[in-house]
Amino acid sequence: MADSVLFEDIFTISVVDPDGKKFDRVSRLVAHSEQFDMDLLLDVNIDVYPIARSEKKFTLALAATLNLDGTQDDGTFDQTRRKSLADKYEYVMYGKVYKCTDASAAATAAGGGRRGSGATAKVEVYISFGGLLMCLKGEPNNLSNLLLDQRVYLLMRKVG
Repeated sequence: MADSVLFEDIFTISVVDPDGKKFDRVSRLVAHSEQFDMDLLLDVNIDVYPIARSEKKFTLALAATLNLDGTQDDGTFDQTRRKSLADKYEYVMYGKVYKCTDASAAATAAGGGRRGSGATAKVEVYISFGGLLMCLKGEPNNLSNLLLDQRVYLLMRKVG
């Protein structure tokens, strides 16, 4: 199972819909992770997975497959009801990594070409889940398992 999970951390929601409500059934979450110091922007279908204002923490995992043994799947829904990684989570989406950027290089260009002393390199990984978008920003070593054009599952569950 560990081979199929590409990233996992607990996030704390700081803002819901920072730019106001754009769609009736979608909320945009702004969150920060506990373990890896990652920033997250995530669109969630609140008809399917409602998030109350009082709910502040959730676990987010990105996986290459839902098979517990780590074998690849073809991305279609498996109706056999056998156990899968999805059984451990409440909300699952399937999407594609469509963009990876070096956030520190963009900040350097915007700042006149100077890198601040002690600045840590950051990358941004963008994933589309059928129009629901995610941006995960952090240190490259924490996101090195995510590759451009890779298909991934997003798995979420609320924490206490």
